[in-house]
Order: sequence, then structure tokens, then C-alpha cells
Amino acid sequence: MVNQSNSYSACTSFLAGRLATTDGSTLIGRNEDSRAAWPKHFVVHPHHEYSETQIFKSMDNGFTLNLPKVAGKYTATPEWTDKFGLFEEDGINEFGVAMSATESAYTNNQALGADPLVENGIGEEAMVTVTLPYIKTAREGVNYLGNIIEKYGTSETNGILFSDQKEVWYMETAAGHQWVAQRIPDDAYAVVANQLSIQEIDFDDNENFMTVAGLADFVTQNHLNPQTTGFNFRNIFGTNDLSDEFYNNPRVWYGQKLLNPHTEQQPQSHDLPFIRRAEKLIQVDDVKQVLSSHFQGTAFDPIGVGDARERTQYRPISLAKTQESHVLQIRPNLPTEIAGIHWLAMGVAAQSIYIPFYAGIKDTPANYKRGSETFQPDSAYWIYKQAGVLVDTNYLEFGSLLEDVQAKVNQQLILNLHISDKMARTLEGKQLENHLTSQSKQNADLGLQSMQKLTAQLITKMTDLSPLNFKQDMNL
Repeated sequence: MVNQSNSYSACTSFLAGRLATTDGSTLIGRNEDSRAAWPKHFVVHPHHEYSETQIFKSMDNGFTLNLPKVAGKYTATPEWTDKFGLFEEDGINEFGVAMSATESAYTNNQALGADPLVENGIGEEAMVTVTLPYIKTAREGVNYLGNIIEKYGTSETNGILFSDQKEVWYMETAAGHQWVAQRIPDDAYAVVANQLSIQEIDFDDNENFMTVAGLADFVTQNHLNPQTTGFNFRNIFGTNDLSDEFYNNPRVWYGQKLLNPHTEQQPQSHDLPFIRRAEKLIQVDDVKQVLSSHFQGTAFDPIGVGDARERTQYRPISLAKTQESHVLQIRPNLPTEIAGIHWLAMGVAAQSIYIPFYAGIKDTPANYKRGSETFQPDSAYWIYKQAGVLVDTNYLEFGSLLEDVQAKVNQQLILNLHISDKMARTLEGKQLENHLTSQSKQNADLGLQSMQKLTAQLITKMTDLSPLNFKQDMNL
């Protein structure tokens, strides 16, 4: 969530096709990383049909767009304040399409010189808001957003994730008006970390690639392709510098290491592939593990046993600046309202719990619509954040307590989903909507109450850790 001019960006993304998962779900997920104390809310925007054209104007950079008169219902995670823009980031709409935006990236100077960023073009702040309510498939989402970028330009370099029951797409923007998108093969996955990642483009394969019109001609006319053959989007438009070796590449390496543990690769490698086939079928918990990881089992874990240099050598996937983490699951052979699960972890993924919310809910719990920049004890974001901050004070001692709570609650949430799914299949209309809403609230309450109990336990234990403690020598 930063502009091109910033030295470093944030976020890590994950995508998996339906044949790569245990149950045939499509999966997209991302950590939204920006500030250590900057709350997110979770909302449901209802279906709207307007009599007059609605106009969107960005509070971030003034980007303005006329919107269709019919807007579909969708879930979203906006900022606690719209002062700097909405940044709705992720959600599932009433048509069963999931979207996550964005994975911030960088365009190299040669490409920017040929097509500069557009100061008041579309950016991350607006993308979900002006796209997700109006698309009925993942493929349509790529085309819809692509048309906006072609017409109005973009103010940033970004990666955008789309999915539906059948397809998963990763879209990348570069320079002011250029974009490509690749369909993630049904049997594959991808990990992305703040760099342009799509590699060879097959312009003849319309089933698996989409691009801005005239992309090949633009590259040729401006002499941007450093290779004598092929069209590698990453190499043509991306960066390849020292910051990638310490900030970006190691995250992709570790995500791939978790799912392909027998593949030998180096953390700093610039040749890590965009598309991977995992050694086993992927579950939602595997995606959570990737997004909540911090190089566990290696010398690079910030809270591990490596030396001081190694523990701080690479930027981990899960870190203190994560505002929220989400996994958007679209399950097969189910009605749209039931098929979509918006798994949401408020705050730092490694210290939070992914709560499953059905896409068909009519509202979110009150705690998820509260919270400002200052700590607020009835805010979902701050309840999870408070527990994490307390664990931080003594991670080696308190980390296991947190992990026990996470494991226990996650098991119960999976059981709850099995039970609520069974009932949901017998309902329709308002009865179904009410059921999905109440069950999602029950899951949210379970997570919040568990974290509040953990917080009470941690505070109690911390009372004996004061430096003012004194233990008398009984020999005196």
C-alpha cells in the first residue's frame, strides 16, 4: 500500500487453482501490510440499483470514474478512516467472484520513461471499490479493470488477484497504461512478494493470457526487451536489484519451500519461478501457514535461534505492519452464498486467527466495524493486536500459549463450518442469509473471546516479570 516513489513496499500474495487443492476450491490470499497500528474494518456492501449514474472520486489522488447504476453486494475491508482513501482491499461479491488488491510492485526506469505513471490514475485505494461490485467472473474482472487502466492510466505498479469457482487470475500493471494477466494453471500455485512476477507471455494463448492492446508493439518501439527471444514481462518491466535479494525473493523462496520442501533453491535467487506445482494437494491451512510464516525452521526466523545478523537478514512474510490477512476461498458444487468463504485474520497473521465469514452474510459483527488509530478494547482489530503486542514482550515464553489458542480455535472453526454447511444446504432466501450471518458471527465471537481470555492470562503472567521484583537470599 505505497506509491512507486517509496523505497520499499509491503504485502505477500498467494494463489492456487482448483485442481491444486484438496477439495477443488480456488484460493487467493494476501497480507495487507502498511502500518503497525492502523486498523481495518470489515463490512458488507448491499446490492444497490441507482436511478442516476454514481461518480467515484478518490480521496487519495482525485481519480474520478462514472460507475454503473447497478452495484452487486460484496464484502470488503476498508480503512478505519476514509481521509486518505477507502483501501477496501479484498472481498467476495454476490456473483461468486473474489478479488484482492493490491500487491505493490515496481516498474524499471526505462519503461517508466516510455510510459510514466499517471498521478491521478487509478491506484490501489480505488481498485476493489470500482471493480468488484460490477464483475461476474474472474476473467471479466481482469478485462474490466484493464479497460480502466488503458483509459485513465494507473498511479502505481500493482498486482491484482481474481478468482471464481473455476479460474484464478493474477494481473499486473506496469508503467502508466500497460498490463498483463495470467491464469494460474488449475493444478498450480504462485507466491508473489512485491515484484513483477509474470514471466513468459504467450500472445496466442487467449485462454491463459490477457494483455493491454498493443503491448508487444509498445515494447518493440521503445526497445525495452533485454532478451533476443521471448517476451518475459518480469524482465522487460520489472526491477532486478539488491533490494529484491533481501526484501522480496526470500519470501517467495520460503513460500515455495513450504509446499515444495524437496526443491533446492536459494533465498536470494532472481530465478524463482512464478508458477509452481506443489508436492501435495493444498488446503486452506497451508495458505494460512504461508501467510503467517516468518522463516520458521531456518536461521532467518526473527524469533528463532540464528545469530543476530541472520535473524534480521530477510524481510519475513508475516510482520508487525500487517493490518489484516485474508484467504478468499471459492468452493465447488455449492450455491454462491455458501461457496464463498472470506477467511479474515485481523492484525498480524502470525498472532491472529483466520475467521471464516460466508460470502452470503448480510452484515458483519459490530466489533469488526469499530476501531480507530488509538487502542479501542471493543474493536476486533485491537483485540487481536493487543494479544500480539503482549506476546511480543516475551515471545519465547508466551508464543506457545498463543499457538495453543490458535490451534484449538482453528479446529473448532473447521467443525463449525461442517455443521453450518450441512444446515445451509437445506435453506434458501432470507432464511439462508440469516443462518450464514449468525454462524459467521458465532465464529467471530469464538475468536474474539479466545483472544480476550489469552490477553487476561498474559497480563496475569506478566505481573511477575517486573524489573522491580526482588527475591530475598534466604542465607542472609
